Amino acid sequence: MALGEHLVIAGSALAIAFAFSLVIGIAAARNPRVFDVAMAVSGILYTIPTLAFLALLIPVVGLGKTNAIICMVAFSLMILVRNIATGIREVPAEMTDAARGMGMNSTQILWKVELPLALPVIVAGLRISAVTVISVTVVAAYVNAGGLGTIIFNGIASDHPPKILTGALAACLLAIAVDTSLAALERRLKSRHASA
Repeated sequence: MALGEHLVIAGSALAIAFAFSLVIGIAAARNPRVFDVAMAVSGILYTIPTLAFLALLIPVVGLGKTNAIICMVAFSLMILVRNIATGIREVPAEMTDAARGMGMNSTQILWKVELPLALPVIVAGLRISAVTVISVTVVAAYVNAGGLGTIIFNGIASDHPPKILTGALAACLLAIAVDTSLAALERRLKSRHASA
């Protein structure tokens, strides 16, 4: 139950953050001013302490999963936008020039050349964001969002170390499993590009 809630919060937050970041990241890769503004705004959101952010959202959205998801989306934006924009910017100019010479328009170049070549960098950002969100979601139990943090805080409240350990280990193992999976995907994408 708690693990499922944790996965719902973290997964929803990452999906929403990635969708926003893809749009912003593409625009930021094309326009340095958009990049600077996006980094400044997302950087401010990223530096707000988790509990303070959750508390600030209570008057707006109340308690529960929505509060936690908004908070986790905000924490993911800076990492994802930066990596998406950087990945696109690092695509060699000769690759895009060759695609343009083959008759591709800007949209085709983006989806068929730039994004595929930027995937290793994008996945690296997704990896960092995923581990961060999974870890920080533990604190979301303070706003009745559920998740593994509920087990930990219930254990603290009842002075029951086994319960604390169970919740903490579950959160750690989940973060490690996700990190390992995305690291393997990142290595596979890098090796594929290196052999291409």
